[in-house]
Amino acid sequence: MRLEYIGLSELSGSLIVLEGVKGVAYDEMAEITLDSGKRRYGRVILIDGDRAVLQVFEGTRGISLENARTHFTGKSMDMALSREMLGRVFDGAGRPIDGLGEIFPEARRDINGSAINPVSRQYPRDCIYTGISAIDGCATLIRGQKLPIFSGSGMKHNELAAQIVRQAKVAGQEEDFAIVFAAMGVKNDTAEFFRRNFEEAGALQRVVMFLNLASDPIIERILTPRCALTAAEYLAFDHGYHVLVIMTDMTSYCEAVREFSSSKGEIPSRKGFPAYLYSDLASLYERAGMIRGRKGSVTQVPVLTMPNDDITHPIPDLTGYITEGQIVLDRTLEQKGIYPPVAILPSLSRLMKDGIGEGFTRADHPDLSNQLFASYSKVQDARSLASVIGEDELSDTDKRYLQFGEAFERYFIRQDQGEERTLDQTLELGWKLLTILPRGELDRVDPKTLDAHYVEGAWESLGAGENARTA
Repeated sequence: MRLEYIGLSELSGSLIVLEGVKGVAYDEMAEITLDSGKRRYGRVILIDGDRAVLQVFEGTRGISLENARTHFTGKSMDMALSREMLGRVFDGAGRPIDGLGEIFPEARRDINGSAINPVSRQYPRDCIYTGISAIDGCATLIRGQKLPIFSGSGMKHNELAAQIVRQAKVAGQEEDFAIVFAAMGVKNDTAEFFRRNFEEAGALQRVVMFLNLASDPIIERILTPRCALTAAEYLAFDHGYHVLVIMTDMTSYCEAVREFSSSKGEIPSRKGFPAYLYSDLASLYERAGMIRGRKGSVTQVPVLTMPNDDITHPIPDLTGYITEGQIVLDRTLEQKGIYPPVAILPSLSRLMKDGIGEGFTRADHPDLSNQLFASYSKVQDARSLASVIGEDELSDTDKRYLQFGEAFERYFIRQDQGEERTLDQTLELGWKLLTILPRGELDRVDPKTLDAHYVEGAWESLGAGENARTA
């Protein structure tokens, strides 16, 4: 028997209110049938006794207070899942928008997912290669990790995200590697950029795309990352894929949560965001990981733009508490024309130490990474001193650090958007740059490792090769 409630008590924005309802649960889906016979869908967001508040996905325009018929489905929102999703493009609610028709579902899953038992989690070890030296060398992405990118408005985080999608791979397991890409609140030209970029690179066949445009309803923006992660979990834990999930822009998602919270009349917290933003973000980020006995894995790289480049803003602040590190993009480097503008010093990968070195990448990788970080931090000290007393008054060692800093940014951090470096190329490049400094300054490297890789004057050949290419 199909039970329908005729008429509405209240209509406000994208919200409708019904009174006298029974047996309805929070987050339950509902069908709203209009006078014309068209159907819209919503979900229960608030229950107060026999009063239920619903958020309508498509908006409430054209809905009549007197004649609208509401039917509760008895279940929360789920989505159709299949391996056919690879190479397909969906909207933010998981509906195909590529003109290829509906997928044939092998399963249907609740988009909110289910928590992974902490006891059954497997500790992340192996790394994912992105082909980008600043990430692979100094903030390595580990399979099963959540490593966000902190960017700023107008910076090239979209280009970086697209490059990671094109180049990311798990060594020796390329055939079982898939990418789920979720874009939230993007403009039409940005959505077209991602789609065209993946098609031209031939990467679309291993990508599942979810596109939520800026003109789409905010409720759909809240669903987008949940649909993407549901697809990722299905591919990873049902079919053994190693899935990299890239979500951009999490700031648009959080602002949708704030608007959604405000429409419900909830009391705001920091900068107008709801007090539960931390747990809401955790419900997304904690869906990354690996499960013992299952072949697949889910790795997350959420991208967020920091309002006013403020890393203490609630969105990056709470994200940093939940995730295992961050990759920070620097506006000063971008203004120098350096791509990708990765700021090495504030960037870190907390799981990097357990996924690199002998048996994982290369035995010299940990020492080299530590030394590059330590040496580049001294570059900042030398630059600060030079701004006070002048570069001519610096000691010879400080002048070498200035030289190292310029070369590090020019050769190691900077690379073309289409340039993919192997890990060996990244590490050898790092060793060549360290030879700019006196051997006595390299105090983070084991002497045996230093003997094996430190070649006096190696950086000069690097500069000569770059100048020849430029000419």
